[in-house]
Amino acid sequence: MSATARSPKAARAWQRMLSGRRLDLLDPSALDVEIADIAHGLARVARWNGQTAGPHVFSVAQHSLLVEAIGGALNPALQAPERLELLLHDAPEYVIGDIISPLKNAIGDAYRSVERRLLGAIRQRVGLPAPPPALARLVKRADRIAAFLEATRLAGFSAPEADAIFGRPPVLPESVRPEIEALLVPRPTAEAESWYLARFAALHADT
Repeated sequence: MSATARSPKAARAWQRMLSGRRLDLLDPSALDVEIADIAHGLARVARWNGQTAGPHVFSVAQHSLLVEAIGGALNPALQAPERLELLLHDAPEYVIGDIISPLKNAIGDAYRSVERRLLGAIRQRVGLPAPPPALARLVKRADRIAAFLEATRLAGFSAPEADAIFGRPPVLPESVRPEIEALLVPRPTAEAESWYLARFAALHADT
């Protein structure tokens, strides 16, 4: 068969991970998901396209820790599996990156469908079911509160501007404020990765 008659080669849809796993983005397998890869990737993905103050990027790893802390403050009765859902809510971004909301809206469902499949494989890998509606709403609420805090503290938004986009956050309990303040300080990559891994290990041990 001549070269011109051959079938076109399928485009590559997988990424090689540092763990050695080869993750298919279009048909991800839970067997190819490793928490070390997730933590490594998320600690190197910048929130707000890197447009944040400070000598270090504010990583998705730190954002995930912040969302988990806020979710726990909103509902102190949460159990470890529910807090793990909060921690992993943006885990697909270790592969597909953090695309800002205006661009997600422009792309439409193409990005979100890949994101959903990856999150499903991640949940399967760590033994989490799909969240019930109440937990899904809590994740979204904690995520928006985190976005408001990041926007006003790190990304140059005024409070009225962030309020119009994300909504004014509630006053969180005094007991959780030191943790939230610490999580809003951008950390070096290795520290963010280690922090994320340690929190995952603590929560996963209790699931």
